[in-house]
Parts: sequence; structure tokens; C-alpha cells
Amino acid sequence: MVSHSSKPAAARPPVPGARILIVEARFYDDIADELLRGARGVAEAAQAKTDVLTVDGALEIPSTVAIALDAAEKAGRPYDAVVTLGCVIRGETGHYDIVAGESARALMDLSVARRIPLANGILTVENDEQAWTRARVNELNKGGGAVDAALAVLRIKRNLEEA
Repeated sequence: MVSHSSKPAAARPPVPGARILIVEARFYDDIADELLRGARGVAEAAQAKTDVLTVDGALEIPSTVAIALDAAEKAGRPYDAVVTLGCVIRGETGHYDIVAGESARALMDLSVARRIPLANGILTVENDEQAWTRARVNELNKGGGAVDAALAVLRIKRNLEEA
């Protein structure tokens, strides 16, 4: 099993006014609530603003992100980063592999093609217990971790653009 660094996280500078698009899948409402709570907490601490769009499942997330990015650009209010949240729990069929793999592939394609910081906070787990361990704000807080990851890339992007 992969272990996490035991070093405390370094303080990261805030990103005042950064606009983050969060697209969440609500297939598991209670887990989605906790992921979103973690994401909003980290975004608020970083002084970033969030807009949240909700879809039914993980496969709907990539197209919703693409549509929202286009609409925001057309409106003259582009997003600085994207965070996706959801949960896919392995079942008895191969559907899990399709949902987990195809949503991740499409999100990576969007991030690279659009050159936008995009963090995939879609949990891919074997069972409810694993999902809750990862979702709970007082445990692994993967919702908050996704925002941290997107903002880390945004900081790099901004630093390179300023250079």
C-alpha cells in the first residue's frame, strides 16, 4: 500500500479571486456531500471562488466540464482551474473499469488540450469503507486534496506566465 508523506504540508500561498469550477457526480449523495465540503473548505482557505455543477454520475463529468468551460469563456469569465468530485465503487460487473477509466482519460485529455489545471477527485474504491476514509474531511479529505492539487498547478501556470 502506498503511504503518504509524514512531513507536514507546507503553507501554500492563497490565490485570491481564482475561479474554480467544481463538477460533482451525485451517484452517492452522502459521499458527494463530504467531498464537496472538503473541496469548499480548502478553496475558501485559499481565497478562491467556486461554482458547482452537479451531474448524476462520473461519466457525465467530462462533457459537463467541457460545456462549462466553453460557456464561461464565451461569457468572458473563464475558469482558472477545474476540480471533479465523485465516487465509483467496484461492483460485480466490468462497469466499474469503464466508468473509472473513461472518465479519468477524458478528464486528462481536457486538461492537456485546454491547458487548464484540472484535478480528478473521483474516488475509485472497492467498498463504502474505503470511500468514506477518503472522503471524510477529518481523514484523507480527497475533496480538499483535489482543490489543493488544482491550485498547485495553477500557481505553477501563473508563475510561468509571469516569467
